[in-house]
Amino acid sequence: MPLAFGFSRSRLLNRCINHPPNPVLCLYLAFSSAASSSPSEPSTAAAGPATIREGRAEIFRDESNSVFYNKAQVNNRDISIAVLRSFISKRREEFIVRSTRGEPEDTKLSELAKYEEPKVLEALAASGLRAIRYALEVDGIGEVTAVDNNEVAVEACKKNIQHNGSLASSKVVPCLADARVYMLTHPKEFDVVDLDPYGSPAAFLDSAVQCVTDGGLLMCSATDMAVLAGGNAEVCFSKYGSYPLRGKHCHEMALRILLACIESHAIRHKRHIVPIISIHMDFYIRVFVRIFTSASTVKSSPLKLAHVYQCVGCSSFHLQNIGRINLEDKRHIALPNFAPTVPEECSECAHKFVMGGPIWSDPIHDKEWASSILSSIHVMMDSYPAYAKISAILTSVSEVISSQQQQQHSLSVPSKNCQKHLCLNAGYQTSGSHVDPLALKTNAPMSVIWDIMRCWVHLHPVKHRPGNHPGNVILSQEPKLQANFSRAPGASVPRKSPRFVPNPEKFWGPRPKACRHPKVFHVDKS
Repeated sequence: MPLAFGFSRSRLLNRCINHPPNPVLCLYLAFSSAASSSPSEPSTAAAGPATIREGRAEIFRDESNSVFYNKAQVNNRDISIAVLRSFISKRREEFIVRSTRGEPEDTKLSELAKYEEPKVLEALAASGLRAIRYALEVDGIGEVTAVDNNEVAVEACKKNIQHNGSLASSKVVPCLADARVYMLTHPKEFDVVDLDPYGSPAAFLDSAVQCVTDGGLLMCSATDMAVLAGGNAEVCFSKYGSYPLRGKHCHEMALRILLACIESHAIRHKRHIVPIISIHMDFYIRVFVRIFTSASTVKSSPLKLAHVYQCVGCSSFHLQNIGRINLEDKRHIALPNFAPTVPEECSECAHKFVMGGPIWSDPIHDKEWASSILSSIHVMMDSYPAYAKISAILTSVSEVISSQQQQQHSLSVPSKNCQKHLCLNAGYQTSGSHVDPLALKTNAPMSVIWDIMRCWVHLHPVKHRPGNHPGNVILSQEPKLQANFSRAPGASVPRKSPRFVPNPEKFWGPRPKACRHPKVFHVDKS
């Protein structure tokens, strides 16, 4: 290894032997040289190709970056394994219920229809690490098909499968194909479809929702957060059919945009989605949804989608569902909703509204599933390399309130705990968020939130801002609700489990895309 002034260790050692300037330096160099050439440490050439171990799987490291791998995605893979384990258990329970319905009580399970292990499709396999981990770590899983459209990636996947023994070789089937074409030619064949593309999954969604069996699981990631969070709104609309709005809620809105996009593809084929868990983690979002076939349920899809009106001054936002139910009609048909539910100007600060969406307005989590998965990972914590991270996320998800309108605020004054008790005393629900440790989610309307803030400012005056600032307009109004600053009775004491854990190392984030076609640069020899 080169040292100071451009001299290598060997050159400096030779100079010390012939012209010793410093005995201590010579002794150090001699010792380090002997240590570096010690036969007890094998050389890189003798050790063979480097490997990467994650969970029970081990793959070969690709130094040329021709096959994509990102260490930071261990969180993604771990939580996918946890959800997949829970889904397979749930799937088997549902099969037993269906098989024994209407049968005599003494009927043996072996006499009923044979239970088939769930088949899994990893649509964008790359090195095959995810597919191999599924095969090795998830009990009761069936065949895992690993699809990629690059020959180099498929060959690497085959080598990694063979390297992981007979179980991986018997379960994982590599396939060279375009994932979109493969899913379209295998309709309703896979119980689980995993989409984890580099960037947007929009191009794969229409074929993915057709490939999943009835009641199957679709696991989908999106890493184009600059697009989904409002940085490129026109690109988001072209890919997802929804217009994002910038704000403190941008990450949750990104989740709801992706869910709405999946729903829009599913209903074209008389199918609909039921979200299990939807999370923002590190630099991407990931949703887990079940897909069911029901022509009647599809008709109520407009009730699950909403437009968002957001004030350009104070960032207050309001949801308006696309459809409504006529309660007087026994058929409960979804009808077009009425005119905008907000005035032309914000009632709080007198600024205009901008409109975004449509987004998914129903709950984005199933709290029972989240709690069940959380309990299962506690029992098997040693099998999850990223246990601390996924445990923190699932803990936050299991505590989130279930409400159609959820306001999310980044709070400095009053404190998050104080704001929580203020909302509870006003008769509304609150919870934290898995996205931001300073965020508070509540089903209280914006008018109540601003009344609470007005009462707080009366007790803790703030500096007056010059001009027609939205804050001046808001604080100039008298509160209609008098906030109760006492501790809310019956407020739940949060568990001591951590909700947010730091990244395990530096530069924990996205990686460059795999170099599938190496560039050849022209060299001018003239």
